[in-house]
Amino acid sequence: MEEQDAASASARFKKLQAEVVKARTLLSFAPTSGRPARFLDAQSGWGSFQAEQAKQLARALGRFELRELVLARHLMLYAHSEREVVLLSIRHERQLGYGLPTSPA
Repeated sequence: MEEQDAASASARFKKLQAEVVKARTLLSFAPTSGRPARFLDAQSGWGSFQAEQAKQLARALGRFELRELVLARHLMLYAHSEREVVLLSIRHERQLGYGLPTSPA
C-alpha cells in the first residue's frame, strides 16, 4: 500500500492524472469498457439516494447508462451514449460514495 503523506501527494496525483488520460483514450472508442455501476443496486438509504441522484444527472445530460471504470486505486463514474462519454465523478476505493453535483453544469 502506498504511503499517503504530503511528500508523496504530488506523485500520487500525477499517477492518477495519467490513469485518467488512459481511461479517456479507452472510453473514446469503447464507452462500454467499464462495468455497470454497482452502487445503483444499493439497499441502504444513502446508497439509494446517491443512485437516484446519479440517474437523474445522467438523464439530464441525455445519457442513460451509468458505468464505473476501475483504475488502480480509484473508480470513475461516467454516463454514456453511443457517441459521448461524460465523467460524473472519481472516488478513491476507500470512499463510500461519489461526490455528485446536484445538477448538471
